[in-house]
Amino acid sequence: MVTRRWLPALLLCGIALPAWAQDRSITLASTTSTEQSGLFGHVLPIFARDTGITVRVVALGTGQALDVGRRGDADALLVHDQAAEERFVAEGHGGPRRQVMYNDFVLVGPGTDPAHIAETHDVAAALLRIAAARAPFISRGDRSGTHAAELRLWQQAGADPVTGRGQWYREVGQGMGPALNTAAAQNAYALTDRGTWLAFRNRQDLRILVAGDTRLLNQYGVLAVSPQRHPHVKAAEAQAFIGWITGPAGQAAIAGYRIHGEQLFFPNAGSPG
Repeated sequence: MVTRRWLPALLLCGIALPAWAQDRSITLASTTSTEQSGLFGHVLPIFARDTGITVRVVALGTGQALDVGRRGDADALLVHDQAAEERFVAEGHGGPRRQVMYNDFVLVGPGTDPAHIAETHDVAAALLRIAAARAPFISRGDRSGTHAAELRLWQQAGADPVTGRGQWYREVGQGMGPALNTAAAQNAYALTDRGTWLAFRNRQDLRILVAGDTRLLNQYGVLAVSPQRHPHVKAAEAQAFIGWITGPAGQAAIAGYRIHGEQLFFPNAGSPG
């Protein structure tokens, strides 16, 4: 019977390893935006080809993905809420955090634009107009990175959407795709990451109405779950993934992913901060 102690000798002799020894994989907890945009379908097969490591993605909101990491139910995380990621690291659950890529958020809404937000490129002013008009707004309401960004933007605008909860402000508690489906069905406004928007087909009368405000930057980070907290995690494979996704091959794979000729994510692992 082949045991683990004989693996180095088998490798040196060029003998094929048993199936259990060849199984190199990690569980990656990530966001619905990276999956629903199709990015992982493009990038992860390249990673597997380059390294022999396969990746199983658990796609959740960023808050839920970080909770998965806290429980030790993932080996690595790729998420987009920097403040929450830094808390995760400070609490000793993993890290260090490394930035990977960015895109942006956009405010979408019906072509009729009842709140007249298309007249401004200022996202805070646009949200104030939506609140003043009591125009339907769909929130993910799921503790995702997009939801956290939306709440920060409302706060920066000086508006409290909770006062309209259940009336014009509606939380669906689901991912970006279902939230956009609801917005399309109800002719409502919504905040979405551009990647999911470009991959989204059921737009009906929805269109991008506000974009380009620097406050709409959407930065993604990657970090490993702590093997000190969770000795069972696949630390070596997780670090291999992080090194690859932030290295030349991974960054090129991210840059190469396009829909209808438009780039969805922009690699910036080498950029400061």
